Amino acid sequence: MTHAEAASRAAFLSSELHRHNRLYYVEARPEISDQQFDLLLKELQEIEAKFPDLQTPDSPTLRVGGAPLEGFTQITHTVRMMSLDNTYSEEELSAFFARVQKGLGREKVECVIEPKVDGVAITVRYENGVLKYGATRGDGQTGDDVTNNLKTIKRLPLRLPKDGPQTFEVRGEVFMSKAGFAKLNQEREEAGEATFANPRNSTAGTLKLLDPKIVAKRPLDIVFYGLAEASDVESQNEVYALLDAAGLRKADLIWQADSAEGLLQAIRELDEKRKSLPYETDGAVIKVNSFVDQRELGVTSKAPRWAIAYKYQPEQAETKLLAIDIQVGRTGALTPVARLVPVLVSGSTVSNATLHNYEEIERKDIRVGDTVIIEKAGEIIPAVVSVKKELRSGDESTVAAPTHCPVCGTAVHKDEEQVVIRCPNPHCPEVVKRRIEHFVSRGAMDISGLGEAVIAQLVDFKKADGSRLVADVADIYDMDELSLARLDRVGTKSIDNYLKAISSSKQQDPWRLVFGLGILHVGAGGARKLIEHFGGIDAIAKASVEELMQCPDIGEIVAVSIHAWFREANNITLLDRLRAGGLNFTQKAVEAASDKLNGTTWVITGTLSQDRETIADTIRANGGKVSGSVSGKTTYLLAGEDAGSKLDKATKLGVKIVNEAEFRAML
Repeated sequence: MTHAEAASRAAFLSSELHRHNRLYYVEARPEISDQQFDLLLKELQEIEAKFPDLQTPDSPTLRVGGAPLEGFTQITHTVRMMSLDNTYSEEELSAFFARVQKGLGREKVECVIEPKVDGVAITVRYENGVLKYGATRGDGQTGDDVTNNLKTIKRLPLRLPKDGPQTFEVRGEVFMSKAGFAKLNQEREEAGEATFANPRNSTAGTLKLLDPKIVAKRPLDIVFYGLAEASDVESQNEVYALLDAAGLRKADLIWQADSAEGLLQAIRELDEKRKSLPYETDGAVIKVNSFVDQRELGVTSKAPRWAIAYKYQPEQAETKLLAIDIQVGRTGALTPVARLVPVLVSGSTVSNATLHNYEEIERKDIRVGDTVIIEKAGEIIPAVVSVKKELRSGDESTVAAPTHCPVCGTAVHKDEEQVVIRCPNPHCPEVVKRRIEHFVSRGAMDISGLGEAVIAQLVDFKKADGSRLVADVADIYDMDELSLARLDRVGTKSIDNYLKAISSSKQQDPWRLVFGLGILHVGAGGARKLIEHFGGIDAIAKASVEELMQCPDIGEIVAVSIHAWFREANNITLLDRLRAGGLNFTQKAVEAASDKLNGTTWVITGTLSQDRETIADTIRANGGKVSGSVSGKTTYLLAGEDAGSKLDKATKLGVKIVNEAEFRAML
């Protein structure tokens, strides 16, 4: 490679790495795997080693993390937060240990091995036993002050035990547990909101939120692994003892080894056991145990010489891409989906995989008929990661981004700032089907029996005049026994059950109707808050953006979305038809069971014997009010097990705290 060729390649690699760094750290939507990123970085490192004059001051090889985010105050780290060198090879891991042996001049060097949690790096400082601040890694020198968001993590103590260490700065990883992430996605799906791709991305996105009230609803957790600086602590094992004394969580699995063979055995054992851990892991971290040895080995401009991250290969599989279909969502978003020859990946058979968007298809040059490599992104969602272009026969066909909706033929719309392509036709049959599925779901109007297959028939069936039997949710309430009898494999008993469920849904609380309408950014909780605040749907429809923002938990973005929805001509007509159909638009006064809680305001937190909405209804039925956040106006905090930040705030404000037994006794 000539100097000119090297300069051109280095400029390209630098540009790509900067782009992927931003996608990963700032936007939390990576396009390539960690291994692919590391290969690009390694190539640039090799070029810069051969041609040192090509290393620019902003080279990705000198950089640690993403830039601090706008909207947060910044914290300068007392000690730089460095990243670790990575390896995917057992041979390179053995070579790392050989360098350590040479650097220290002895054969036996004690190391510790622990899981590499797939989360977001964080630093937390305690002074005099009290949490002072927490910050993200940022660019390594300066990070975002996310103290208020970290305080929502139940496992993170706000005050340390008096018999433990009191002043120190500790480094760790914020993550979402597998179970917590699965529950979060289920709740978002039931609320009609977009699901997250994987725990790491959802964690990064959550920490970026400016509203801790929303963060508190996300299942964040934290684990610690090191100190920013050590005084009387002289080994990693002593760090673990300090973490125990401070009540801070350390790694669930830890190995000790003093030879290359021991290191290899430990990472193999971890690979077997990590699937049973409560959080996602993508590798192992190996550190020299002694801090004296660490200081002797020193650091490079980017990473310590006494530690390394061993990355496990994500499980991949090779298969054939049979077709690229288009899924149309209830918002009109067109998403390309790969149809594959079924193949086993990470313990499950995969026949479909996401292609994300059409820019991704073009960037990777994915064609129908290709042999492709798939893996589970974050070990959850199957994705096509690469194409084996050397196996092409010439019969493969390219797929262009659609210019028209594949279902209704309407010209698509693409926002300049977004990669998503949408069908703008609100009457598109596929959009209608998805909207109706949401409307009748248990979390919304709860019309049992109207499943996906029945809804598909209702929308696809055309009457004699060419109109659809069901073209929007209001048509559900026009159906009768005769219209339902037109459906295939639907008997008299089923028809009777459908009609009873439809009739019963007219009496549902109006917040369920607001949620069922599928207004962008309005989930079940937001719908309930709107009805509690305005008393009915007509008042919401008349409200200005400013008035909508007076409703608890409704910010400007959500308020603008609500305001715009109620001013669309099609939506105004839809509401008129639903009102004429006899649906409940106004919050009915609940017949009081008693007045024992009159004049009180309650906040509910923690795990209780019933779900929170049921308990909230009990409070309202006995004259009390329910709020989502603790304030000076809160009368009681009803606290169950694992109560978190709300309990801390209530204690600080002097709010009366009661357990469930005391609450029941009050009634």
